[in-house]
Amino acid sequence: MRLKHIAVFVIAVASFGVLSAGEAYQLDASHTSVGFTVRHLSISNTKGTFPKVSGTLVLDESKIGQSSVEVTIDAASVDTNDDTRDEHLRGADFFDVAKTPSITFKSTKVVKSGNAYKATGDLTIKGVTKSVEIPFTMSPPTAKITSSPGSDCADHSNT
Repeated sequence: MRLKHIAVFVIAVASFGVLSAGEAYQLDASHTSVGFTVRHLSISNTKGTFPKVSGTLVLDESKIGQSSVEVTIDAASVDTNDDTRDEHLRGADFFDVAKTPSITFKSTKVVKSGNAYKATGDLTIKGVTKSVEIPFTMSPPTAKITSSPGSDCADHSNT
């Protein structure tokens, strides 16, 4: 595996409610997934995730060009479902988490196509910054859930 072959993608799946113009929202780590796929020895793909992620989304649906995304990933949280490989990825050959514990992304442009978005920006891994395009999606605001008369379901719309 080589670092230059890592394709990083972010899928932000979060319930932000109704988005106000240009308002900043914190990514909800329990509803945000950051993952990657790496071509391994030209015969297979290895997938992994970074479960520890934080960031801010400023989304202005009326002026998408003024929207922005900033994400910080805890590089030590890399998980490929193989402890030996994960330790190697944390080492100096790849992420070098002792010296550079974070991977960062800062958008320079956000565009919308249908229900999907694409953020173009600067991805910095191990002190090297490259321009990348990262697709992301957002779930729509959740609807109010109410119980039917006589059912055992409680109204959880305010929880």
